[in-house]
Amino acid sequence: MSLSSHTTHQARTSSGVSLWLPLVLVVSLFFMWGVANNLNDILITQFKKAFVLSDFASGWVQSAFYFGYFALAIPAAVAMKRFGYKAAVIIGLLLYGLGASLFYPAALAHEYSYFLLALFVIASGLAFLETSANPMIVAMGDPETAERRLNFAQSFNSLGTISGVLIGREFILSGVEHSPDALARMSEVERTAFYTSEVQAVAGPYLAIAAVVFFWALAVACVRFPPLGSGCVQEKREFRLADFRALLRERYYLFGVVAQFFYVGAQVCIWSYMIRYGQSALPGVGEKALADYLAASLVAFMVGRFVATGLMGRIAPARLMFAYALISVGLCAVAILWPTHLGLLALASTSFFMSLMFPTIFALSLKGLGPLAKAGSSLLIMAIIGGAIITALMGLVSDLTRINISVLVPLACFLVVAAFARRSVRGAG
Repeated sequence: MSLSSHTTHQARTSSGVSLWLPLVLVVSLFFMWGVANNLNDILITQFKKAFVLSDFASGWVQSAFYFGYFALAIPAAVAMKRFGYKAAVIIGLLLYGLGASLFYPAALAHEYSYFLLALFVIASGLAFLETSANPMIVAMGDPETAERRLNFAQSFNSLGTISGVLIGREFILSGVEHSPDALARMSEVERTAFYTSEVQAVAGPYLAIAAVVFFWALAVACVRFPPLGSGCVQEKREFRLADFRALLRERYYLFGVVAQFFYVGAQVCIWSYMIRYGQSALPGVGEKALADYLAASLVAFMVGRFVATGLMGRIAPARLMFAYALISVGLCAVAILWPTHLGLLALASTSFFMSLMFPTIFALSLKGLGPLAKAGSSLLIMAIIGGAIITALMGLVSDLTRINISVLVPLACFLVVAAFARRSVRGAG
């Protein structure tokens, strides 16, 4: 049975309740958290300029954001188990909307730390959304095709990531970039006005996002969801601390969590610092033009998801991921050795090969866990903390050396992903 026909079958078999509208709402969640994730890449550039930050300090955008995932992943899984999938989604959307709304008072206060708090709240909401949606897609059919289904659903997440960058490019980045000498020649009043205008530019787009997210929460609340039985993710057992203790004995699964930690770190590093890398590699090219490279990279990421979904019909997912991880290592090496236009193109090209990694690691890690899959999914979402820790590390290496040298950090991460893929090819036992 094909992926599309299987989905059609699922949409027609659910206690008399149509699955079509709930499925559309679930797929939309992948899009919506993609917008939030990749607006951060624009915020790093914007806040570095508006608050005069080092690479390490600007990287705290991602640290605050991904710490929200880490802190709320297990509470999200517990809430989903106790109150149901629909309630978890509504909680996630409300937190997402609240965090986006907090950008307005943060802009008025002109405080970087307030923006970091708002990003933490947004990510707390996304932890609920991702903890719910990813395992649901995995469980909606034959376990043998779980990787393909999740890659297909994640393809719509890629549309959100592209939209996030385009929103940031058009409505946040001003294109006004003063050199240190030009800033020094300004009066105190002129500098303050410039910094204030750059900070306040972020408020409008986030308020608009908040309005859309709150509306979507209302839509989810009004739509009747079918019972989540064997066709989806609900189980008849309580969520127990013993589940996590049992997971500590699953060595292959733990390797998957580690691989997810490093993969997310690599992805967030590359997208967060791509504009910064371009400013060094292509002096004189403006931030808006460099944002186009980031947008093109995300298009490659989206195309890569669809290509990987197709290739997995012929090539084992673990083998494909192993090859893609090694290619990513090579592209990072080019970016390190040739910090020019060639290096920027190589860095942007990694997105095509990263595209299959998150959903494939996720699905491979859960395979064979049975009743432990729910707890397992929450720890895999917690592994997103890699985006906080490793991105800060790359910023620190950049401050101590040069931005191209700091690409060693994602290169090392891809080596870990390759090792996990190789282990998966040999068997999880």
